[in-house]
Amino acid sequence: MPKSGELQRLFGACRHYFVTAAMFSLAINLLYLAAPLYMLQVYDRVISSGSKATLVMLTLVLLLAFAALAGLDLVRGQVLTRASIRLDRLIAPRVIAASVDAPGTGGSRSQPLRDFDTVRQYVTGPGIHAVFDLPWAPIYIAVIFLLHPALGLFALGSAVVLVVMALINEWIVRRPMGEANDAVARSYSFTEMGLRNAEVVKALGMIDGLIRRWGRDRNRALDRQTAASDRAAAISSIIKFLRMSMQSVILGLGAYLAIERLTTVGAIFAGSILLGRALQPVEQMVGSWRTMVAARGAFARVRDLLAAVPSAERAMTLPRPTGDLSVENLHYALPGTARLILRDISFSLSPGDVLGIVGPSGAGKSTLVRHLVGVLRPSAGAVRLDGADISVWQKQARGGHIGYLPQDIELFADTIAANISRFAPDADAGIVEAAKLAGVHDMILHLPQGYGTQVGEGGAVLSGGYRQRIALARAVFGDPSMVVLDEPSSNLDAEGDAALGECIAHLKRRGATVVIVSHRPATLASVDKILVLRQGAVEAFDERLEVLARLTRPAAFPAPGKSVAVGG
Repeated sequence: MPKSGELQRLFGACRHYFVTAAMFSLAINLLYLAAPLYMLQVYDRVISSGSKATLVMLTLVLLLAFAALAGLDLVRGQVLTRASIRLDRLIAPRVIAASVDAPGTGGSRSQPLRDFDTVRQYVTGPGIHAVFDLPWAPIYIAVIFLLHPALGLFALGSAVVLVVMALINEWIVRRPMGEANDAVARSYSFTEMGLRNAEVVKALGMIDGLIRRWGRDRNRALDRQTAASDRAAAISSIIKFLRMSMQSVILGLGAYLAIERLTTVGAIFAGSILLGRALQPVEQMVGSWRTMVAARGAFARVRDLLAAVPSAERAMTLPRPTGDLSVENLHYALPGTARLILRDISFSLSPGDVLGIVGPSGAGKSTLVRHLVGVLRPSAGAVRLDGADISVWQKQARGGHIGYLPQDIELFADTIAANISRFAPDADAGIVEAAKLAGVHDMILHLPQGYGTQVGEGGAVLSGGYRQRIALARAVFGDPSMVVLDEPSSNLDAEGDAALGECIAHLKRRGATVVIVSHRPATLASVDKILVLRQGAVEAFDERLEVLARLTRPAAFPAPGKSVAVGG
């Protein structure tokens, strides 16, 4: 399949809309012939015969043709609007899914969706009308040839000149427009990052420096946009001058031929109208060139994204896992680098086991738990849940059996209930059960709207402790077989620590496998086993008391400056 195969296939599913629009364009362009035919009949027959009845009938037929033309143009626009809706329903969910699965590059995660909207709005908007009308330019020129070969040759030469100007416009505008679009994407990405860290920006007085850094990409974008706009405007003005001049000159040429008795007076005006109609799509396309270039670049980026993150094939639904976790010779290096973050990690847990992962900052603890929940794919080795490789398990099915509380908590701008339920419909009973299990049910009931309270962007209206406990409720929602908690007590007070301990004990009684990264002794007191990570490798893995005894022996203490602190 070619690189753009999937996007082409998805657009192909809407082919019938565009074929219908093209058929309406055929009828519309045929009806545009009514005006020059009217001129021919009026000047060549009506005026010479003096027939008022013929004039009235011709005028009525012309108005009827124009009414039909307007109606067809309206319907064509409605067809393209329906195509836009269909494209959005087919492609937008796929783009969002691919954006979630795409490796983090530091860019804006929402940029692919904006790119798709740019493409969708162009291919279903007014700009596409010129593309539908352009193939009819040769037909209009052929009709002008029928009026007189000299008029036809002039029309053909005029069309060639405008097409050449359009190609020149493409050549001189493409590079600055591409550079401008890249700079705009970087500017938006940096802006989103700055807004996400607004608290740090305000606290550290970074706003002036932030604006200067933001202005670097912004000014580059404006500079390149100005260059592209100036060039495009110059070419557009030249094309407008040429088109108006050509329409006027063909009148003069027709008049000369009429004086020489080589054509009729009606052909003078008919030729001018037909030439204007033939050249209009070229002028429209040049006028919308910036939009076309932006849509072309956006299409390429969406195409590359879908090619880089292929749609997962429908996998067989596996039975609910019991929680038997096995990590086999796990290695992980950042994509494009040879430096290993995790090296030869191996351990196994049975259902109902509670594992604590400890180690110094940078040991790879958070990287390991991301592998356990399938967020990262190993460079070598495997993470298996009930024998199935978790990285190739269908995400939607796998997620229903796993609970995950990340170190950096993100709540969605919706209600508390929606956040706990992971947006599952009709899950009221499960939401309350999860909230009680996390020890946050009574706290939620005391909020103004209870479970219907809007948490704001990222949970901004809630305290850190509230966010962490609601995220814990989300992690245990749906009775998962395995629950992974990365620093679950970092924002909790004594009451929250007690609720967390009760939650872990309850999960253990249910038979769920629990993995905890924590530095708090109260949290580690709940675990059965401890895994010590250092520099991405397993230093120790055994029963909790055995590992703690080993770490507290005088000989087990590391050299100064290399503490086995369990934080981070």
